[in-house]
Amino acid sequence: MAEIAQDSGGGQKKGGKVRSKKMSTRIDFTPMVDLGFLLITFFMLTTTLAKPNIMALVMPEKDKIKEEDIEPVKESKVLTLLLGDKDKVYYYEGITDAKLDSTDFAAEGVRQVILNKMDKVKAQFGLEDYKKKNKEGVEEDLKGSFINVIIKPMKGSRYKNLVDALDEMAICKVRYYVILDVSKLEEDFVKNPAAGLKFSAEAQLEAATK
Repeated sequence: MAEIAQDSGGGQKKGGKVRSKKMSTRIDFTPMVDLGFLLITFFMLTTTLAKPNIMALVMPEKDKIKEEDIEPVKESKVLTLLLGDKDKVYYYEGITDAKLDSTDFAAEGVRQVILNKMDKVKAQFGLEDYKKKNKEGVEEDLKGSFINVIIKPMKGSRYKNLVDALDEMAICKVRYYVILDVSKLEEDFVKNPAAGLKFSAEAQLEAATK
């Protein structure tokens, strides 16, 4: 509320001059406090709070994984992603004579790498027939890639990098992927790609079953 306070001064001075009365304005902001709390309460009750995003990830129990139950996979079907620091992704195909390259999580980054590998696998092995239940519980006949992606977070990577990598698996519809620990040989490979990768298929299998 606003109110006008009159100055008590005034009257005539010596010499016959009349002194004009001065008006001063004072605004009372007390009602604004109530209005502020009302607005805060309104937005708290009407605003939708941020909901946590949950990604469904089914991992096999380590105790139930046996070496004889693991089917051998051809190197030409395998793509390995090494998640490095500063949102960088190192990758190589197969194990024998592997060539290291790097990309990022941009639109034309790791997603394009996965899609290019899927095209290579499709050209060599075709597509795999499989069945999957839809939302209504009815099985549908689908076709998918034979690609196998190995995801290995490195020490400098962030949790967000792993989530982004798993998002790419869902976007590219990769059916076969696994998360493993990075090996010392692969860390050396990142530091010195020219030296090559001295990583055997047996070491990869041991890492998958430990």
